[in-house]
Amino acid sequence: MRNITEHNITRAVIERFAGCSDARLRQVMGSLVTHLHDFVREVALTEAEWAQAIGFLTATGQACTDQRQEFILLSDTLGVSMLVTALNQRHPLGATEATVLGPFHVEGVAEAAQGADLAQGAPGEPLFAEVQVLGLDGRPVAEAEADVWQADAAGLYDVQRPELGGAHRARGRLRTDAQGWLRFRSVLPTAYPVPTDGPVGQMLRATGRHAWRPAHLHLRVSAPGFETLVTHLFREPDPWLDSDAVFGVRSSLVVRFERHEAGTAPDGTAMAGPFHVLRHRLVLAPAAQGSP
Repeated sequence: MRNITEHNITRAVIERFAGCSDARLRQVMGSLVTHLHDFVREVALTEAEWAQAIGFLTATGQACTDQRQEFILLSDTLGVSMLVTALNQRHPLGATEATVLGPFHVEGVAEAAQGADLAQGAPGEPLFAEVQVLGLDGRPVAEAEADVWQADAAGLYDVQRPELGGAHRARGRLRTDAQGWLRFRSVLPTAYPVPTDGPVGQMLRATGRHAWRPAHLHLRVSAPGFETLVTHLFREPDPWLDSDAVFGVRSSLVVRFERHEAGTAPDGTAMAGPFHVLRHRLVLAPAAQGSP
């Protein structure tokens, strides 16, 4: 097509995908072009604004490293991550709700034993967690694999601490026992701001938004025959529960981390000072037909 104008360019671009043999890719790209072009028309985007947008996306990519994923953070803070999760995690009633993975998950963490101290020296008040993994029928799920990770008392994840040299703290991977229990020790999670030293932080400041996330513990749980669950357990009370910067809070995931004075912890440890106990159950949804 010659003589491209603002009125016919969208059709011209979509027609270029006619030779795409992947029907789903053709559908996604056609819809993307349609909505992107409609957005440009709706706001009457200027050339300077488009150049600024390209610069922003370029800087976002440049901020990504093996330890930091700025594009995930951008997706999270625009609500896209949670929207994708909500569309794809429509589990049966009774299954634990899913939420965002976040930018600080790490693959390949060494497996720890039941009852292990995942804190590994992370600052914070002691936490003893007992989380049971069940199926919808109420039966314990044995040998489920669980990744656990969180920020420390300073609001930092281990990957945000270069002084650790890649060592893991407040992070671990465990397997449930025969009764579906995960038992581990860590530190009490606290609220923290998402990183604001990059392009996403600039976007938040420019739009008058805060960067805070309520205190939470991340879990990713997988087992044969079940859908993998990615979720949080949010600590109550917290001033940011109703304005989470990444839109991840669900009421069913807000739980109490019970504070105890000095005494005996659930694992029998004598504690000289205050400690906290988390007890909760996670319910996995059955895998969709045809899934492993």
